[in-house]
Amino acid sequence: MSNVTTPPEAAVDSKSAGLSLPAFRLNLMRGGYLLMAIGTFVVKGPLLPHVSSLPAIEGATVCILIALALLALLGVRYPLGMLPILMFEVLWKVLWLALVAAPLLIANDLNGATESLLFSILFVVPIIAVTPWDFVWKRFVTTRGERWTRTR
Repeated sequence: MSNVTTPPEAAVDSKSAGLSLPAFRLNLMRGGYLLMAIGTFVVKGPLLPHVSSLPAIEGATVCILIALALLALLGVRYPLGMLPILMFEVLWKVLWLALVAAPLLIANDLNGATESLLFSILFVVPIIAVTPWDFVWKRFVTTRGERWTRTR
């Protein structure tokens, strides 16, 4: 018999443990993570060896996106645990589409670089499709948050 007690933090997690997804939804998410990772490595990977010669903000962007792709690979193994990665991917791309691309499209003022970026950002559509938004809502909006203080 074990004298191990459950820490208070685990009690909060056990409430959300009742949330689950069927295997096909998890596998769809895995496909989304793979699409993110492979797409990012194909587009940004070749820039990584030359990142030190890029302007600072472009170098930082490449490093951030490669880090995101590496985390997406973890999502293949832990699809629910890495769900915030899918959420981040969707949020930044939807924000860019709404705040940058849409006004330029409306003004008919897209240049070649922006068109190219728009094309690559539209690959967010499959990520939106495989993200279990009902689960996101239940897990991150309606589930009680973790406690802010320690218990004795």
